[in-house]
Amino acid sequence: MKSQQSGFTLIELIAVIVILGILAATALPKFVDMSGAAAQAAVDGVAGELSSGASMNYANAVAINAGVVTGATKVTVAKCSDAASLLQGAALPSGYSFSGTDTAVATLGATASCQITGKNSKTSTFQVIGVP
Repeated sequence: MKSQQSGFTLIELIAVIVILGILAATALPKFVDMSGAAAQAAVDGVAGELSSGASMNYANAVAINAGVVTGATKVTVAKCSDAASLLQGAALPSGYSFSGTDTAVATLGATASCQITGKNSKTSTFQVIGVP
């Protein structure tokens, strides 16, 4: 009786290993730089929260001044760094700071472009609206 062997030859196995190596070499650099993109996304998220908080605070102040709402409180925002008080806990997350000029926004509705710096020196810009 003759038995038949089955399996892959050495050349077929080497070809598969080479193909997997090529695929890994092209995909790996895309995943290595993800930490920088994640740090930038985190700074952009905090900047978005600050901008959104400034908009909500401004709308609240306008409603209070118009007499539409009573009993509500507004947060005074006279410069860029005051925007931190709009966040939960009234402070920036650890590792974040305001950078550039601390622009004053003394009148109701005045806007200023502000910059925040996060971890890995990533920066993002946001708008703050003045509420005296």
